[in-house]
Amino acid sequence: MTHYLAELYSPTPAWQALPLEERQAFFARIGAGMGGLAELGIEALALGRTDPATPKAPPQQFFAIWRAPDAAAMAALVSGIAASGWHAYFDTVNASGQGGDLGAHLAELAAL
Repeated sequence: MTHYLAELYSPTPAWQALPLEERQAFFARIGAGMGGLAELGIEALALGRTDPATPKAPPQQFFAIWRAPDAAAMAALVSGIAASGWHAYFDTVNASGQGGDLGAHLAELAAL
């Protein structure tokens, strides 16, 4: 069953203090590590800035939406992100789980 990850993140003071060359080197390592994701069936659906004008907007400045074919691939993505050192530079909130349709989700909520 398909799994999704919604990441919300903002830069930490450690990121803001990092010189440009070190930021570029960090992102080069991130980019190099992304190659294996496609082999696992993981894809980034959307990445960008959050819109602070949206009602109930989060405090985080950025988002990423990921799709994985199963729980094992999602676990590999989440652990890979952590292993990259991402969380030292970006304060992150993760929401992950199986995807379903609206009817099934409403039934879940109604059953609470």
